[in-house]
Amino acid sequence: MLVRTVCKQVYVDINSDWAFKKFTDALYTLISSSLKNDYDSIVFICIGTDRSTGDSLGPLIGYKLNDLKYKNVYVYGSLDEPVHAKNLDKVMERISSCYERPFVVAIDACLGKMDHVGFITLGQGSIKPGSGVKKDLAPVGDMYITGIVNFGGFMDYLILQNTRLSIVMKMADIISMGIRYVLWKINCNSALSSMLCNTKA
Repeated sequence: MLVRTVCKQVYVDINSDWAFKKFTDALYTLISSSLKNDYDSIVFICIGTDRSTGDSLGPLIGYKLNDLKYKNVYVYGSLDEPVHAKNLDKVMERISSCYERPFVVAIDACLGKMDHVGFITLGQGSIKPGSGVKKDLAPVGDMYITGIVNFGGFMDYLILQNTRLSIVMKMADIISMGIRYVLWKINCNSALSSMLCNTKA
């Protein structure tokens, strides 16, 4: 669970009829514009733990993306192998050593204002995972996708434990399906597909 370090962002209400379109439009714009800066790969790092309902958003998305079939697209963090406060630094070291120019998309749950619960946010820049629950971790990501799963401000651990699974699952579905759609759309763009997303055999 995190605190964002960049304020400029797009908000998507998961209960809106246009949630999927708004999310995919924003994600496509952010990724496609970034790919023009000579990145060699996209790495999705799905942060969280399966031991807390509210903090399971990242692992659920990683689980839903584990069968992606694109060259130079990688996913870290899942229900079986979560990326969390205790192993995040090692995972980031591995990403740095394995990929020369990775474009890192950090995905995590967060707490926010009451009227923003149920919103997905996207933006350029990094996030600081764990800041919302007093963890001191290095910033992660060239862009971020976060899900505001509950309200924060008091006894955040307890709030995360008592978050409704239905909100987390709905966010995970929109985000994972949106990522699949955007990668497919990038792969259909001849100017971008040669850089990154040739389908694996």
